[in-house]
Amino acid sequence: MSDTESIYGKYEEILPAVMEYISGPIKRFNEDTIKETGHSVYEHLIYRIKSDDSMREKCRRKGLPETTESALKKMHDAIGIRIVTGFVDDIYSIIRFIKTLPSCRVIEEKDYIRNSKPNGYRSYHMILEFTVPFEDVSGDDPGHYYAEIQLRTIAMDSWASLEHELKYKHEIGNERMIVSELKRVADELASCDVSMQTIRNLIREN
Repeated sequence: MSDTESIYGKYEEILPAVMEYISGPIKRFNEDTIKETGHSVYEHLIYRIKSDDSMREKCRRKGLPETTESALKKMHDAIGIRIVTGFVDDIYSIIRFIKTLPSCRVIEEKDYIRNSKPNGYRSYHMILEFTVPFEDVSGDDPGHYYAEIQLRTIAMDSWASLEHELKYKHEIGNERMIVSELKRVADELASCDVSMQTIRNLIREN
């Protein structure tokens, strides 16, 4: 594979269709929930295919050859999906739904909502393998593709965006103070998420 060719090779053209196939059931779940309850189960559903440059850089960082097999088999985040909800319970509703999909197998999941990272980061991460009606890098059809899914509330997503900005900004003054403030705010936002969920539960009980 030359450096000018996409690391995804001929599968670069297939990936958007795979991504739509994976995200489709989640969209339909949301539509069904709206019809049933009048409320959306998420606020935003965002998905992307990891850029060629980013995937090549990750392969180098992991000590893997910059090949299509590395990108689509060894790495599990060529397809990334972020689901942003209004309430914590909606995150777990979506997770339960995803686990019912016959085409889906959970490879890994990490609950950073109930067990936040030391810096205050909260989110739910899943690595999923999907059986899809497209050829994969091994030549199988139906094929197998991976996707990384992150689920967060609006508050968690706002915090993560700010923390990401800090992480990738070089040379910043008062970094220790900012990190401390971010941790404090993360805890406050988590408390607000719990309160908001409690209020919604009380409203729906009446």
